[in-house]
Amino acid sequence: MATLQKESLTRRTFVKLAAAAGALGLASSVTDHSALAAEPATTAASDVIKRVRTCCRACGKMECGVFVTVKNGRAIKVEGDESNYHSEGNCCIKSQSSMQACYHPDRLRYPMKRTNPKGSDDSGWVRISWDEAFEIFGKSTHEVCDKYGYETYVPQMGTSRFWAIVPGSFSPANNSPKIGAAQVCKGPRRFVGHLCLENGAYFNATIDRPLVYLQWGTDQTQSNYDDACRVTNEAAQRAKIFISVDPRVSNCGKEADYHLALTPGTDGALALSWCHIVIRDELYDDLLVRRWSNAPFLICDEIEPTGWDGVKYNQSKFFPVRTRLLKESDLVEGGDVHKFMVWDELHDRLTWFNADENSEGAGMWEGQTEHNLPTTGWNYERGGWVPDPQPFPVDIYPALWTPEGGFPVTLKDGREVRVRTVWQKWWDEEVKDMTPAKAAQICNLDEKLIEDACHAWAVRIDPRRGNGGCNFQLAPEQTGNCTMNFRVLYTLFFITGNYDVPAGNRGMTRCAISWSTVRPSGTAGIYPKDAIGASGKTNMEKTAHQPGVKEFPMLGWHNGIKDAHYIYMAMKEGKPYPCRALTQTGAGMQQQCDTSYVYEAVKGLDFMTSIDLWHTPGGELADLVLPAQHWMEVVSWVRSAQGANGALGLTQQCIEPVGDTKSEYQIVSHMAATWGQPWFKDGALDRPDYEIQDFNVKKEGWKDWQEILDYFNEHSWINIKEQNIKTWGTYRRYEMGYMRQGSGNQSSGDNDWVPGMPTPTMKMELWSTIAESVMGDPIMPGYEAPPLSYENHPEFKDEYPIILTTGGRATPFFHNEHRQLPWCREVWPTPRIEINPDDAKKYGIQQGDWVWMESTTGKKIRMTADVTYSLRPGVAHANHQWWYPELPEASHGWNLSDVNYLVDRWAQDRYVGSSQLRAYPIKIYKATPENSPFGNPVPCGVDGTQVIQSADDPRLKAWAEKIERIAANPAEWEVIGDREVK
Repeated sequence: MATLQKESLTRRTFVKLAAAAGALGLASSVTDHSALAAEPATTAASDVIKRVRTCCRACGKMECGVFVTVKNGRAIKVEGDESNYHSEGNCCIKSQSSMQACYHPDRLRYPMKRTNPKGSDDSGWVRISWDEAFEIFGKSTHEVCDKYGYETYVPQMGTSRFWAIVPGSFSPANNSPKIGAAQVCKGPRRFVGHLCLENGAYFNATIDRPLVYLQWGTDQTQSNYDDACRVTNEAAQRAKIFISVDPRVSNCGKEADYHLALTPGTDGALALSWCHIVIRDELYDDLLVRRWSNAPFLICDEIEPTGWDGVKYNQSKFFPVRTRLLKESDLVEGGDVHKFMVWDELHDRLTWFNADENSEGAGMWEGQTEHNLPTTGWNYERGGWVPDPQPFPVDIYPALWTPEGGFPVTLKDGREVRVRTVWQKWWDEEVKDMTPAKAAQICNLDEKLIEDACHAWAVRIDPRRGNGGCNFQLAPEQTGNCTMNFRVLYTLFFITGNYDVPAGNRGMTRCAISWSTVRPSGTAGIYPKDAIGASGKTNMEKTAHQPGVKEFPMLGWHNGIKDAHYIYMAMKEGKPYPCRALTQTGAGMQQQCDTSYVYEAVKGLDFMTSIDLWHTPGGELADLVLPAQHWMEVVSWVRSAQGANGALGLTQQCIEPVGDTKSEYQIVSHMAATWGQPWFKDGALDRPDYEIQDFNVKKEGWKDWQEILDYFNEHSWINIKEQNIKTWGTYRRYEMGYMRQGSGNQSSGDNDWVPGMPTPTMKMELWSTIAESVMGDPIMPGYEAPPLSYENHPEFKDEYPIILTTGGRATPFFHNEHRQLPWCREVWPTPRIEINPDDAKKYGIQQGDWVWMESTTGKKIRMTADVTYSLRPGVAHANHQWWYPELPEASHGWNLSDVNYLVDRWAQDRYVGSSQLRAYPIKIYKATPENSPFGNPVPCGVDGTQVIQSADDPRLKAWAEKIERIAANPAEWEVIGDREVK
């Protein structure tokens, strides 16, 4: 397949022309977002109207700047803030529907307790006071922990909104196993970042507008995932070349110059073939690879792994480093174990690099006496300073390639051995054989297309930097081979010089005000003194006994990921020890693993608490329900971007809370108090959130919360490039000493200012000394097929001929949210499976038919067919996390259409345990009266009630009418709420 030829004037061509000829008036003006809210036609003189600048949290992945218009205390409109540089006025349907979420009759509005057995069609919720709710929580969790142990309590958190993170941080035991979406959402990417570069290095600075935009398995124009759809669209359309790597032709990807429609799950093979091309054609940044990676370090197979204990900036700071990389201590008695050997090409001899973080020579080469920090550079047009790369500070040039037979060295015991470089070993064992021709076979792509697209991305347009990083998101993370996928992708963007440069992979926005801060300084500890974890052990020692750590040893090292599958097994089967209490916050059983197994595991718990905005399928299994405040109700919160857009702003309270709800900080302070461990030292419980923020904003140089609030209201969002020049306003920070920091800590103060990366070798690690130390495997970047692929299971191909990919975002929804909002559901009434017309014809399926989908587990679900040429034959795509709020039974029909019901719970990534949620084989067939319950192809509740299928369903109208009544008079909630108040 050659470069796409376009006969007509596409939007992409138009935007390019408009950008080039804006002075001629070719570019149309930006239209204002018009809200859909019903607003009274007249405005009385006594009406009080305010327009609140704030941060939208209708999804959990992008902090879009918005204005909320409030009339007489009622939110009537949400619209984009055009002055916000990092979202550029973006305001999606989820955001504009926020009023419907806030005023919805089904929203949780007071604490409740269960009165009927779990799994009953009616949970029997009874309204209680907050005092009674916290009394129940304290009594029940104490009973469970006293019986089984402190670590039997499991927090579960969802996506990264503050209302998920804060309560998810509470546990009676330090290092308690937590179920987090991190295992299938950003966690593996962060894990690999910790292994080879830094935490979160994958974030791509699309806000910088790349010269070549590489969109890999994502479409942020639909999801707002880490970047606003408008920002992504601008980046894609204004780039000189646009490359889309995606099994589907996505909404944004349809405009791509190159579309690589690879077989789902084969991302690693394609990326590795690009590494092959980059190395073969010498497109890699030679100086960068030699100086700032451990590619030139030498491997000695004849020695036992040796090293030291403790790495300052690491997930597990005291873990033992043990590696077969050649060190001075392997060559001479008394040699330094921190000095890694390289072969100097200039003088044909061994020399070393000092990775001793605690020495005066930290980060220096043999003979170097001071760091040669860049003093020259250039200012990037969209902000920030780019230092010029510096040559080696001493007269050396470490070899990348090894002569045949290897370099000769004599070990301290007198043995003469041959060693080779990490680069040579990687090429020989992983890269050399992954030719474009081989990748073409694995990925079902044209070989020339692979070559051409790689060259278009890797051949520099501006010799000073790479063309732009790789914008990859969830797809490579959820195919059961995520660790290897990201090892290759990280290496690819690094060796091409697309790391920490304009429009490159920059990592998380760095500033002292962290978006993830959940506990202010000066708070009391929440863990009882006799709890497990108070012993002073390292993280690895503390967690060695926890569920899944034996099976996935790297999880013992990584403090942020725990294995959900084995924790659910501990709930259901009591192995390796019983987990019997759960607090679920902003998350649920549909996020990962086999939901049928999860449902049974959670149903059998001794005690469960759910903190949410809604009754969800997982929340209906709780014993106690605590209602959270909506983002328009929460008093205040500081927001620094979790991605690479470099923004800092605030969430402000727009309206008074509707109902008897609390913010998450207030809820967690009460939860901690039931354990006699106040969240705040002064024992405050219902403290306004803005008081919590003072300590945060002072770190970034503000006087207090009020000062930053006043600035925000007057000037809009703050650009961290200007606010914090060192940690974010500078590129190539590894050259300047701005990159090394405490693990996961965005504070600029936790840094030793030594050039390099926060890894044991202080370099980007092709050979992972961390993985080698923990599990004896350096995880060199290579290709692994998904566990449930035809490559591993050729026997599946005949009976299950369709490869299913899932999870592509539908604009109206965020994961399992917003299915009950009329505006969102009208746009997307039913779950969809997208199939190629050839497959539709083969199986007798037409557009809109309900279709059975059955996996190798034997389980099946139904979705409506969307017949489209956006996928090739043999590949299908399905929406994820579907349930039906309109069905009154406690399950809300989650098992009717939830795609994770099909998941094989044993299909996991072999390093971090991430579930294979995509790229697995299924079979499809038309749903008919004969093969469907109730004789109805349409999914139905337990009483035969059909789910909503169309925008004109009267249930959507009934919801909308009740929303309007409640919005006009919140007291109506007690009258027309769908849940009877008992």
